[in-house]
Amino acid sequence: MPLNRRQFLQSTLALGALSQLPRLSLAASPSADVDYELTVAPADIQLVDAGTTPAWCFNGGYPAPVIRARQHQPIRIRVRNRLAEPTTIHWHGLRIPIAMDGVPFLSQAPIPAGGEFLYEFTPPDAGTFWYHPHMNSVEQLGRGLVGAFIVEEAQPVAFDSEQVLGLKNWHVKADGSFDRLSRPRYAARMGTPGQLQTVNGQQHPSYPVPAGGSVRLRFLNLDNTVTYDLTSSVDDARILAVDGNPLAQPVTLERHAMGPGMRLDVGLLAPAAGETVTFYHKGKPLVTLHSEPGEVRHGQIPALPLNPVPAPDLANAETLSFVFEWDAAISPVAKQGEASGPSFWTINRRSWEGMSQGNIPEPLARLKLGQTYIFELENLTQYHHPIHIHGHTFTVLSSDKRAIEPFHTDTVLLGKNEKVLAAFVADNPGRWMYHCHVIEHLKTGLMGYIEVS
Repeated sequence: MPLNRRQFLQSTLALGALSQLPRLSLAASPSADVDYELTVAPADIQLVDAGTTPAWCFNGGYPAPVIRARQHQPIRIRVRNRLAEPTTIHWHGLRIPIAMDGVPFLSQAPIPAGGEFLYEFTPPDAGTFWYHPHMNSVEQLGRGLVGAFIVEEAQPVAFDSEQVLGLKNWHVKADGSFDRLSRPRYAARMGTPGQLQTVNGQQHPSYPVPAGGSVRLRFLNLDNTVTYDLTSSVDDARILAVDGNPLAQPVTLERHAMGPGMRLDVGLLAPAAGETVTFYHKGKPLVTLHSEPGEVRHGQIPALPLNPVPAPDLANAETLSFVFEWDAAISPVAKQGEASGPSFWTINRRSWEGMSQGNIPEPLARLKLGQTYIFELENLTQYHHPIHIHGHTFTVLSSDKRAIEPFHTDTVLLGKNEKVLAAFVADNPGRWMYHCHVIEHLKTGLMGYIEVS
């Protein structure tokens, strides 16, 4: 996705006087000391007509609450764990301090059953992000613990209509009960697909938009496995931002691949009253907008301000190579005497061995604080891998398979046998997870971390 080269090299924005920024009014703030409370607990939800699904949910239902914050302003979120197992919450794509990143053992102690944890941080970037556990990920995400996290721009950007669209493919049977969330034969390939495609928990929903109005659509791939191949029924839908990061020059949405964890902001002008716009995944309808008469106050798509992502110093960058490969071996018995499960994937010929309190593996790389690095990401497999980095934002520079103008992202989708160069400034100290966001790939080897100090 294009980012003007001059703006790419000079993309750090002046933050201004924070005291003058407009406050964001949070709906139904539970108390004076927190902005949101999230309770993680089992809940029956209705995904199919034939029966209920025994999901795990935030605040008793699905979709999860949409959390809204304001760029450069602090937010406090209390998480209460009512599962029968520990959990944490990771704030995907947000460049926040390591203590708030939500990775068990690496950045915080797990939240025990019956326990709670207060997350507090100040988002530096505006855009579309999301939140999810980073424990027992196949089960906890697969059963419904995923939600949208929207950071509003420091100075409000006005549209006539906005829709938050969470894409998720559920592993449920016709009666609503869960099927197996993971099967080894699929985990060693593209991941185990679900049977029920939904947007915000509904099959092919339709949403009203004001005729002639400006519309902002925030697509989020909340799925464990599926890479969405997004197309539209109109030729004037524009990609405004990729993975929470605005483009200096929006481009037409023709076809866009969204791997698990990835997001896409799309802008369009709603057609005349009575007409519709439909978005598709591989030709199958995902969601439809239907135009209705209504108030139009703006009638044009506004420009989104760029985020203050540090400009990499490419002339003095250090290049590190990371090769993602298929291993398909069965791991030996773990040190604790328990079977560690299958290992199918490697990063630089090393599978993630897991971690626990007092047992943290060595990092994939140790980076110097403030140094620019170019990661050479090479996928030597036939399957897609959305490679996600915590605590930082990549600037994607080039690919050996497709033409690329530099753009910012936290999740790089690598295609079959593709090599991508991605640069970033290691400006956030800590031990940061770095992994494929196909959850079964993560759980079977394609995960590690980098240490910045």
